[in-house]
Amino acid sequence: MDLGLTGKVAVLTGGSKGIGYCSALALAREGANVAICARGQEGLERAAAALRKETGCEVLTVVADMGVREDVKRLMASAAERFGKIDILVNCAGSSPGGLLLDITEEQWLTSLNLKFLGYVRAMTEVIPYMLRNGGGRIVNVIGNDGVKPIYWELTPGAANAAGMNTTLALAEQYAPHGILINAVNPGPVDTDRWDGLEKQMAKDRGISQQEAHDLAVKSIPLGRICRPEEVADLVCFLASARNTFITGALINVDGAQRKAIMDT
Repeated sequence: MDLGLTGKVAVLTGGSKGIGYCSALALAREGANVAICARGQEGLERAAAALRKETGCEVLTVVADMGVREDVKRLMASAAERFGKIDILVNCAGSSPGGLLLDITEEQWLTSLNLKFLGYVRAMTEVIPYMLRNGGGRIVNVIGNDGVKPIYWELTPGAANAAGMNTTLALAEQYAPHGILINAVNPGPVDTDRWDGLEKQMAKDRGISQQEAHDLAVKSIPLGRICRPEEVADLVCFLASARNTFITGALINVDGAQRKAIMDT
């Protein structure tokens, strides 16, 4: 299937590793040029080198913190200047600390909302004017199933994710008449560095080993395994493509039908 991505320009936040990197790779394999950002230069350059070697695509790297509005402005301006346009935004930057209510600090709440929610809002605010000038575009917000499947040891990501989903739905309605299709992809446990950290936090909160925490997570997924980041990236790639002509305002779980309550046994 030709996804119609040849020559398209995609900006991916959090593009140096995990789902963000795998999404950049999937888009590049389909012929898109990509701009990736992260907060660390070294990781970005490693990712860019791997993308170029694997696909031969043109890659722009921008060191940027999605928690800082000026960094977000600079990212979008740099991509538009380099490639002449922006067709696609994949929001994938930011993580939230797990933890129990009585242990979470005010600073952790604010950090989570500033990056995981407002970081996505900033990126959409800065990219949509470019898409309006371009006659349309695709935005894919990689959020997380905590927003629709809450659990008490993932309070801050759940709150940020729920806010992100609400905003995705509202903006999808507003910008559909302008040809900008906006969707959310909501992974459950995915085999990345981020998930390793969440397992460690869950083990600490529950007073169990990390292996026991891992086993509980697997037990909660009827498919019997943790998702691979490439599996999320495949969906991101389709939603960002020209083959997606009528899906907007969708909140799509990629979690193997996870039942989180099973982890509380």
